[in-house]
Amino acid sequence: MRVLTLIALLSVSLLSTTPLVAPQADAATVTEVPAFGSNPGNLRMFRYVPDGLPAGRPLVVVLHGCTQDARYGTSSGWVSLAERLRFAVVLPQQQSTNNYNKCFNWFQFADTTRGFGEVASIASMVARTKADFGTSASYATGLSAGGAMTSVLLAAYPDVFSGGGVVAGLPFGCATTAFDAFGCMNPGRNLTARQWGDKVRAATAHRGPWPTMTVWHGTADYTVAVANQREIVEQWTDVHGADATADVTDTVAGYPHAVYRDSGGSPVVETHTVTGMGHGQPVDPGTAAHQCGTATTYVLDVNACAAWHLAQRWRL
Repeated sequence: MRVLTLIALLSVSLLSTTPLVAPQADAATVTEVPAFGSNPGNLRMFRYVPDGLPAGRPLVVVLHGCTQDARYGTSSGWVSLAERLRFAVVLPQQQSTNNYNKCFNWFQFADTTRGFGEVASIASMVARTKADFGTSASYATGLSAGGAMTSVLLAAYPDVFSGGGVVAGLPFGCATTAFDAFGCMNPGRNLTARQWGDKVRAATAHRGPWPTMTVWHGTADYTVAVANQREIVEQWTDVHGADATADVTDTVAGYPHAVYRDSGGSPVVETHTVTGMGHGQPVDPGTAAHQCGTATTYVLDVNACAAWHLAQRWRL
C-alpha cells in the first residue's frame, strides 16, 4: 500500500476533485481489457480500436489527469480521431487504491522504473494491443499527471515509443517523492540541459534513436507552471544532441509555436504555448477536419485541438 496522505494532497493540486463528465457518443465503443499480461502497477486497461483496423497502423497511449478516467480519451478528441484516421488508442486507467485521487504516480521510483510498477503495466498494454491487432509505431500523450507519466514512458521505454505529447506536464526525473513534486509543479525545477538529459540516459541502456517530444502548455497555468515546458525542451533537445534554441518560430492556430531540430535537420522537439490558457487540455469542438474534443472540466475550448495537431505531427 502506498503512502496516500501526501499523494492525496498532490492529487488535489494537480486537478480538481470534480469528476470528469465525458460525452456519451463514443463511450460504448471503448472497451475494457481485463487481462492484458503483467500488471505490477495494478492499472485498468481500456482501448478503442476501429472496426476492421488493418495491421501496421499506429497506436496512441492516452493518459488522463487526476480525478479523471479513461473517458478523457473521448473528451480530448483522441477516440473520434482514432475512428477518422484509423489508429488504435490505449487508455490506461488509474485506481484509487494506488492513488487517492487517481493520479498516475509519475513521482514514485517504484512506478517510473522500467520493468516495474505503473510504467511496466502500460508497456504490457501496448504489447497486448500489438499482439491482438498488429499495430506498429507507438506514441504516448497525457494531461497533467498523465503528461508527467508520458515523460516517464518516453524515458523508460524509448525503444517502444516513437514520440510523445506532454500537455501541462513535467520533465522526467523532476521528483522522486510526493513532497518533491510540489516544487516541480510550481514554480518548477531549474536544471541544466545536460543534467536533465542525463536523467533520461540513466533510465535505460538505450542510446538511440530517441522519441520525439511535443509540449503543450498554457501561459496562465498556475497548477503546473509553464516553466516546465522550458525544462522539457532542455531535457529532450539534450537527449537528441541538439541545443535549446528554436530553429523555427511561428504560430499554429494563432498561438506561439517553436521547432527544435537535430544536427541532421530533423524536428525532434516542438512546443505549443497557448496564450492565456490555464491548466487543461486544449480542444476545438466542431466538425471541421482540424477540430476535435468536447469542452468539460480541465478540457478547454481554446480553438486548437492538441490531439489533432499531435496526430498530424506523428503522421497518423
